[in-house]
Amino acid sequence: MTTLDTSAAPIGTVPAQSAGAPSAAAGGDAAGASVLERAADLRLLGAQRGSGYRVPPSLVQRADGQVVQLTPLLYAVLCAVDGSRTEGEVAAEVSSRVSRAVVAEDVHALAERQLRPLGLLKRADGSEPAVRKANPLLALRFRYVVSDPRRTRRLTAPFAVLFHPAAVVAVTAGFAAVAYWVLFIKGLASAASQAFAKPGMLLAVFAITVASAGFHEFGHAAALRRGGGMPGAMGAGLYMVWPAFYTDVTDSYRLGRGARLRTDLGGLYFNALLALATFGIWTLVRWDGLLLVIATQILQMLRQLPPLLRFDGYHVLADLTGVPDLYHRIGPTLAGLWPTRWRSPQARALKPWARAVVTLWVLLVVPLLLMTALVMIVTLPRILATAAHSLTVQSVLLAARWGHGDWAGVGAKSLAVAAIALPALGVCYLLVRLVRQIVGGALRKTMGKPGKRAAAAVAALAVIAALAWAWWPRGEYRPIQPNERGVIQQIAAPTSVSYYFSAPAAPPGPAAAVRPGARMTATTVWPPDARQRPTPGHPQLVMVLIPRDPAKPTWVFPFNRPAPPGPGDNQSMAIATRDGSVVYDVAFALVTTTKDTVLNGNEAYAFASCAHCAAVAVSFQVVLIIGDAHAIAPKNVSAAVAYNCISCLTAAMAIQLDLSLPAAPQGSTAAQLAALWQQVRTFGKHISAYSLTEIRAQLQRYERQIEQILQPPAPASPTAVPSTGSPGSTAPSSSPGSSPAATGTGANGTPSTPASESPTSPAPSPQPSDSPSGTGSPTPDPSGTAAPSSSPAPAPAP
Repeated sequence: MTTLDTSAAPIGTVPAQSAGAPSAAAGGDAAGASVLERAADLRLLGAQRGSGYRVPPSLVQRADGQVVQLTPLLYAVLCAVDGSRTEGEVAAEVSSRVSRAVVAEDVHALAERQLRPLGLLKRADGSEPAVRKANPLLALRFRYVVSDPRRTRRLTAPFAVLFHPAAVVAVTAGFAAVAYWVLFIKGLASAASQAFAKPGMLLAVFAITVASAGFHEFGHAAALRRGGGMPGAMGAGLYMVWPAFYTDVTDSYRLGRGARLRTDLGGLYFNALLALATFGIWTLVRWDGLLLVIATQILQMLRQLPPLLRFDGYHVLADLTGVPDLYHRIGPTLAGLWPTRWRSPQARALKPWARAVVTLWVLLVVPLLLMTALVMIVTLPRILATAAHSLTVQSVLLAARWGHGDWAGVGAKSLAVAAIALPALGVCYLLVRLVRQIVGGALRKTMGKPGKRAAAAVAALAVIAALAWAWWPRGEYRPIQPNERGVIQQIAAPTSVSYYFSAPAAPPGPAAAVRPGARMTATTVWPPDARQRPTPGHPQLVMVLIPRDPAKPTWVFPFNRPAPPGPGDNQSMAIATRDGSVVYDVAFALVTTTKDTVLNGNEAYAFASCAHCAAVAVSFQVVLIIGDAHAIAPKNVSAAVAYNCISCLTAAMAIQLDLSLPAAPQGSTAAQLAALWQQVRTFGKHISAYSLTEIRAQLQRYERQIEQILQPPAPASPTAVPSTGSPGSTAPSSSPGSSPAATGTGANGTPSTPASESPTSPAPSPQPSDSPSGTGSPTPDPSGTAAPSSSPAPAPAP
């Protein structure tokens, strides 16, 4: 949500016109007899007080809200126009005001060439002028008025008393103390945990934050009332694609510098008031989630202060320097840096100190905006790929919340989807507007100039070629990865090169996946003095060192590596050996067996030996035992080990479901099972977006759904599976078995390894258990019990 106000709306600057110069208008007597009339609803704001210009400009506001900056002579002409005076009478009135000779021909020239094109005078036939409002790139659009000026003044009048100096000092000191306590003493960990654990509270924090944006605008209007000004309309609109509130405080232009600064900072002051009120509520109810509201107010204030875009910081700088049109000064300021134009009239329009401040602002803002635009354009494919990936993940989570009827979760995930989609749409919209403005400006400036238009066309082709080079897919558009640094030099330095392996034999060992003639893509950094880089048309011979087993990290643990899974087994193994890495490994398997002896294994291993890293392994196996099996002894194992770790986390979760069926699923049952298993596989692809508790709960739900599909209504009393080795024993078709195991370790390096190898004799259903910091208990496999057990929650130690 963006908060804007219109106190520094784009201002049109009109150069001075010499009085007394011969007029080009035909017929001086006819011109002098014409009656001039101002445009409707024109407001004369007067000379700007505390201006940074050598000659303070005078300001006029049109009916459409556009503020126009005039020279004193033009403003005097406009003031003399009252709808009844002729051009000659206006000239006489202006001559008495400016103490210089002005004739009717001069008034006619100023009216026709400058005042009427600006939409300040009615046409000669008495109709209203067709005005064109300034259309800056970063402007608020689609405005909707919520409160008209009269209602705004009535609503904000009671708040003006809050700007009494004593109240301002007390609120500022209180806010500083609360902000220090929240950020440096209390912290926000408990607040974030509480808010994200309860989506309803998260939605409440979001709603309060949105409402605070409107309260921010009340601050601007109330501050203007305190200074003696009259606020205009309040409403909402779109800033690029983000919803935004606004307040019309144009009347502050006629106030002094102090009153204008109070108006600029009034919104931030009301953010501080809201933070104090929230802290007061927290002291009563002790809901830590409310502290996030204070954090959002601090972030909103920090976002408003930088003087880059038209936020509060921009207006503060504009009013401090007395230059309300900072963006319009970029061109004259840059041109005035050339030695030959240092003393040009436009460069010297500002006072020396104001010129120094504006020049420093231009030298900081222009490179930053250009670099931002360059990075945004070059990285656009990666940004869109990342947004698409995140939208897929959040859509899966949204569908899961919707399916479970968790409406608070649906609201939270809907906000997450909007938070991902809006920035991507905003970037695209901004680029489209930028291209339209550049192309339109080039066409207007080169109209009737074939040479310049040809040069512009060549420049446009060069830009298109550069974009084609930057956006050309080298392999694929990958989402931005967590381990990428994202520094500026990576934008152009990395070069993607395709390698063609033509060795006489494949590399030995597990790296045999790299076959002769195979094509691979790698990212390399070439030295600046490289004469020629390899291309598909001009390949070069290179030597590529491939580890014997590139898919497996180096084994650094003081015990043997677990054996690979055998036929019918399922194994996940997450190994983190690089500092700062987060490794997930997921193994989901649906196994159907008709063997007489069932020994399927399900294993999950998480190993870490690094600093500030995490390893998470999840194994989920469903074994369908078709027909009679004389021996059923499945194995379900999970192990989590942290070795020589600093602030690392390991978690392993193994869940196994064994079902005895008289025959293989057929028809609709098989179709339902296939559809459900496709959902399980989709869940596994995005499992890193879930917490361990959510993973366990979701897999338990899948267990119940599989049982509902494969098991008809349970008979009166299911029969337990006889013990292993009993000749002639059979497993009844209605006896599902669930064997869960979950382990976790922290930084102490103590492993927790519950393993279960259950005989077919009946066993009690295990209860959920947590195994933190190297403690665990054997988990028997209740194959043959009438109801599956619930799987325990993994408990990694922080």
